[in-house]
Amino acid sequence: MAAVAGGWRLLLRRWRWRWRPHSSLTIRSNPRHVHSAVSSTSRMLEGPMFLIPAGPKFVSARFLAIQTLDTPNPNSLKFLAGRQIVDSGSIDFPSVNSAHCSPLAMQLFQIEGVKSVFYGPDFITITRESHVEWNILKPQVSAVLDDFFASGLPLMTDAPQPDSDLSESEEDDEVVAMIKELLDTRIRPTVQEDGGDIIFKGFENGVVKLKLLGSCTGCPSSVITLKSGIQNMLQFYIPEVDEVEQVQDEVDDANIKAFEELEKKLKDL
Repeated sequence: MAAVAGGWRLLLRRWRWRWRPHSSLTIRSNPRHVHSAVSSTSRMLEGPMFLIPAGPKFVSARFLAIQTLDTPNPNSLKFLAGRQIVDSGSIDFPSVNSAHCSPLAMQLFQIEGVKSVFYGPDFITITRESHVEWNILKPQVSAVLDDFFASGLPLMTDAPQPDSDLSESEEDDEVVAMIKELLDTRIRPTVQEDGGDIIFKGFENGVVKLKLLGSCTGCPSSVITLKSGIQNMLQFYIPEVDEVEQVQDEVDDANIKAFEELEKKLKDL
């Protein structure tokens, strides 16, 4: 028993010798293995030594996983960066001319095949030119988003031109206030799930005028969404509503006309 006790005391002394005040552990490097310097036989190990400081020391690195979701519009794709994009509402960039206030939108428009950019609460919708395939465009867009958000640059450098607000105003009559509330609470969240948005533009003679943004622009099912979805819901809750129609701003009309003229010139070449 005395011999055993003496062996344990010797082993403990060697453990104390191996452990430094800062709890650094001395270990040896081996071409095939790296293992503890105190073996089961308590023998001194030979070979080159190096120190590994105790306590966790990690190098922090941030990797963004850009996810994509399909939308009802085959030419629009919803990109999720796992972060908030805009505080409230949405921001639409139908062309590169409208993107001067956003460095990210300007970078996205530099990718060949990007037709429009749309910022939602927690997503970005990219609409492509019809001749560009998503398997080519999607990796480029994801790379731009990843690099931009990792850089820490501001999303907006200037205030964008706002669309009509859905919030209630003191000048709104009772019917208009009900329309805005229904759009904001029941209809708009569903449209945003599909990568788009809807903006109230006016109510006149029983007609609700709405502007569609994001993936809803040019979507083949947008007419069905307006008539069978939005119009039926508004008429159910608000008898004063007779019809819902889609409208565009004068700037949008000018951009569409200029784009059609450009397409015509390219076909004539």
